Amino acid sequence: MVLPCRSVQSCDRSYKLEYVFHSFRRYEFKPTLSQRDFSKKNARGFCSVQRGSLLGFGVAGDLTISDVARLFGLRTSAIRYYEQIGILPPAMRKNGQRRYNNSVLFRLAVVQRAQETGFTLEEIRELFFGFPPGTPPPKRWHQLSQRKIAELRDRMKRLKLMETLLKRVEHCRCDALDECGEKLLRKDQGKTLAFS
Repeated sequence: MVLPCRSVQSCDRSYKLEYVFHSFRRYEFKPTLSQRDFSKKNARGFCSVQRGSLLGFGVAGDLTISDVARLFGLRTSAIRYYEQIGILPPAMRKNGQRRYNNSVLFRLAVVQRAQETGFTLEEIRELFFGFPPGTPPPKRWHQLSQRKIAELRDRMKRLKLMETLLKRVEHCRCDALDECGEKLLRKDQGKTLAFS
């Protein structure tokens, strides 16, 4: 929950940030000087920010890698890796430090949603770069989603088969595992002969 401040000055004096992690209790901490500077520059009337509510959080266009990582709950190494494999564009440099603008935040929001829906990093790269230029996002999402849904249905069939097999072996009455193996081979040979 994002709480509005009575005034920006009261936020600045308290130097208090609260990060909310899903349904866990709130953790309060005294931010470092760089976090206070970031908060002053970007908070614009909010004492706390809920992870993921970036639209209500006026984000500047000159963010460090740690700022971006903090906003998305990622490690900085993950952001560097996304750059390395081409999901994120190379960062601008300012005094040797990576600097990011809002377009990277928007792209990371798409990456996180795609990961939440089960897409691999390779599939996410395909979402961004695997289509002819000018292909609209709905067409990209639809094509990849249809493939992912088919893949999930395949997995569900395999899981159902595994459940059935586990229920069968649960009722095993063999005295030794070799006896189980013998019975399994007979069943498999019977099926093979039936299809011949």
